[in-house]
Amino acid sequence: MKKFLLTVLLFLAASLTILAAVTNPVKKVQPEFWWTGMHNTKLQILIYGDKVADWKISLNYPGVALGEIVHTTNPNYAFLYVDVSTAAQPGTMNIQFIKGKEKFSQPYELKARQRTPGQIAGFDESDLLYLVFPDRFSNGDPTNDSIAGLYEMKVDRNNPGGRHGGDIQGVINHLDYMKDLGITTLWLNPVQENNQPAYSYHGYAITDFYKVDPRLGNNDLYAKLVNEAHNKGLKVIMDYVYNHVGTEAWFIKDMPSPDWVNQWPEFTRCNYRPVTIADPYGSQYDRKLNVDGWFDKHMADLNQRNPLLADYLIQNTIWWVEFSGIDGYRVDTYPYPDNDFMNECLRRLYAEYPNINVVGETWEQNVPDVAFFQKNSPVRHDGKQNELESITDFNLAFAIKDGLKESFGWNTGLRKIYYTLAQDFLYGDAYMNMTFLDNHDVSRIYSELGEDFSKWKQAISILMTMRGIPCLYYGTEILMSGTTNPTDGFVRKDFPGGWAADSSNKFTAAGRTPREQEAFTYVKKLADFRKAYPVVQTGKLMQFVPEDEVYVYFRYDDKNCVMVAVNSSNEVKKIDAKRYAERMNGYTKGFDVSTGGMYSDLNNLSVDPHGVMIWRLSKD
Repeated sequence: MKKFLLTVLLFLAASLTILAAVTNPVKKVQPEFWWTGMHNTKLQILIYGDKVADWKISLNYPGVALGEIVHTTNPNYAFLYVDVSTAAQPGTMNIQFIKGKEKFSQPYELKARQRTPGQIAGFDESDLLYLVFPDRFSNGDPTNDSIAGLYEMKVDRNNPGGRHGGDIQGVINHLDYMKDLGITTLWLNPVQENNQPAYSYHGYAITDFYKVDPRLGNNDLYAKLVNEAHNKGLKVIMDYVYNHVGTEAWFIKDMPSPDWVNQWPEFTRCNYRPVTIADPYGSQYDRKLNVDGWFDKHMADLNQRNPLLADYLIQNTIWWVEFSGIDGYRVDTYPYPDNDFMNECLRRLYAEYPNINVVGETWEQNVPDVAFFQKNSPVRHDGKQNELESITDFNLAFAIKDGLKESFGWNTGLRKIYYTLAQDFLYGDAYMNMTFLDNHDVSRIYSELGEDFSKWKQAISILMTMRGIPCLYYGTEILMSGTTNPTDGFVRKDFPGGWAADSSNKFTAAGRTPREQEAFTYVKKLADFRKAYPVVQTGKLMQFVPEDEVYVYFRYDDKNCVMVAVNSSNEVKKIDAKRYAERMNGYTKGFDVSTGGMYSDLNNLSVDPHGVMIWRLSKD
């Protein structure tokens, strides 16, 4: 009889165990794992599943203490705050869930920290960035072109707004191309999952922050990209979006709470006016519209003032660095999220990785409105401190474009470049500005300049010798063209040769036209020059007011001097050495950076019509 009862009890116990396992409601745990030895020992673990809030949660793991458990208005969420002390060791801890007689455990892995705080290099003015649109660069793995379960499964290279099939493997395949060009740092548009019904190719409507879009690859492949880039001496920065997510994001379709996003009685579009944040006379109405308005109907505007969401986003930022080893971030629409949140996010990121750098997209029409957001900004007037080291220098980009297109006048043509740079005192550090000629949101520079190769060379020369951190948009080096009219897709064309069926392969010299090869060679020559002569990276800048349609500036330090002269006229222009004696005195020779030719008489320098000259001055 005793044996029979024991058998029954064991059967019932086994039945309960099986039942508990079957009814495990957990669907997502984010982050999926974490690390020991982090600077900040506090960790938020998001648990999502059917009515997980109904369960009593506990854990017992040496060195780890469960603190607050936060429940929201949605019973499908539980936010666990745990302290992973310095005594905690790598391993798997089991989070216990109990409800009545039912129980189950959720394993959670703690890994050993992979990155030492100083290991992440960051990026600065010694670097040359290269912006790649992953879907449009190269299709290295056709097997991921169509993924079951995602909305956009079809690849259509004839549709400017559709997916074309480029992926992370395609980028890996062409790392040597970038290195040969002289690039030091790779920036990819967002690679996280974008499972939206339309326009998912661009990446800016993320639907899962912890997951690489499977049409681009997977998390491990992204980490492989970073590792292989590092092995080749290249850095990688990730594009991140804090302001909004795709409306198909899993935590938007079933939100933790109504204040997870900025709510309006009806759809309310953002006013796209970051100036309202800096405007000392600005109205709260306009500021709220900029920060809380939705970027688009398919982009839910996140409310970073929600502390649970704030922790989630900040941890995800740190997670990608620790997981993949990226060297920095580019933040999309930087002035649009809550500014206090952004500064707190950067403070916590820098605490873990002191050398990392972040550049914020700050697209405004005036220098002060952009400078307002940079660290040590002299124009921030509300008493708050910025943490953002680098901003995108749209105003200089516009000035270079207009300066080479417009007629020469009092403050037009080349003088527009001069006047824009003359406002550098408004920045915290203009040398940390990310400079560029074009990107994925504006018309390509070659098209803007009427496909005039001479003007293109002038633009490239200014970019590569000016203060700041220069960034090239993929294909600029082979004269890719396109305008945003009628759609942005036309400035995001496929790189020729990135697909097996392409008729030409411009990743190789043999596939380029003579003019394209000349352009590639010119970019490479200037990129190599920047590497060889740090004075062009970190040296001081002195510019002279453009006269007679000639703009001259110098990059110099105590031992070196580089002179740049740009001529926007239809005539050969002689350089008046006496006017520039302030910088040229003591130098006896000049070496043409483009040709290597030597000029022994600095009083007899000239610039061809619509030409540009870069001379490395020498005293012997």
